[in-house]
Amino acid sequence: MATYDLHQHLWPEAFVTALRARTAPPFLAQNELVTTEGRFAIDLTAHQPDVRIRALDRDEVDVAVLSLQSTLGLELLDEGERLELEDRWAAGIGDIVSAAKSRFLAFAPTQPRDGFAGISLGASSLLDLDRVGPVLDDAATRDCVVFVHPEVGDPPTGLQPAWWTWALGYTAQMQASYLGWLGAGRARWPSLRIVFAILAGGAPFQLERLTHRGVDVRSALDPNTFFDVATFGRRAMELVIETFGVHQLVYGSDTPVVDPRATLDAVRGFGDAVTHVLQSDTPSRLLT
Repeated sequence: MATYDLHQHLWPEAFVTALRARTAPPFLAQNELVTTEGRFAIDLTAHQPDVRIRALDRDEVDVAVLSLQSTLGLELLDEGERLELEDRWAAGIGDIVSAAKSRFLAFAPTQPRDGFAGISLGASSLLDLDRVGPVLDDAATRDCVVFVHPEVGDPPTGLQPAWWTWALGYTAQMQASYLGWLGAGRARWPSLRIVFAILAGGAPFQLERLTHRGVDVRSALDPNTFFDVATFGRRAMELVIETFGVHQLVYGSDTPVVDPRATLDAVRGFGDAVTHVLQSDTPSRLLT
């Protein structure tokens, strides 16, 4: 059975060209990505398909699932700009997936598209279910998976360390998104398969607190809600496994934003049976 990484980002050449042509965030200046969060060094060779495939071979991963990260801030643009960039990415990724002989799959940005394995949404989408409702209705009709990812945050203030948004902002977004889904989304789309990136920011750790507000946390034990383990280690994974069971976790790496090997080593440290579930069994059920 194939092994999967459910959380990778790759920019097709045409998308890189579009970012270089822009003068307002998000844009590329030399080898820096500029967003409303700040400026970040980018190694564009990591976005070359052949380089990515060699990394997959190194990590013994058969298939990477690609998405357009909402941390770029496209949702802040007017609709025309956003759609133009999303269309440029989707067209380029479609060509890469077709040429790669089953090494890549992709989630379509913000709306279902033919030829994609599912859709990706920014975390705030699940805080306004009426607005995102038509998209989720379409996803449910097509029986495609929804992948929820953090969005661009605010730049750190002078009193905050550089890692502030990464450690606090993104995780807070994902906690709010997951709890929004738990509170109202799941009842509205009971069969929709949904994956929250970065363990939903640790939201599963908060479930015991809900009992103090009269919430039966057994309502969170949902076979169609999943969590990718990107950027976390063994202790965090153990907490989520104890809450939901191993079959609700999937391996994701957040490549090339972070080096995947620490998370991959943590997954494989649980042994072959758990590794098979996170890298093969559960993602196969999600994607087929």
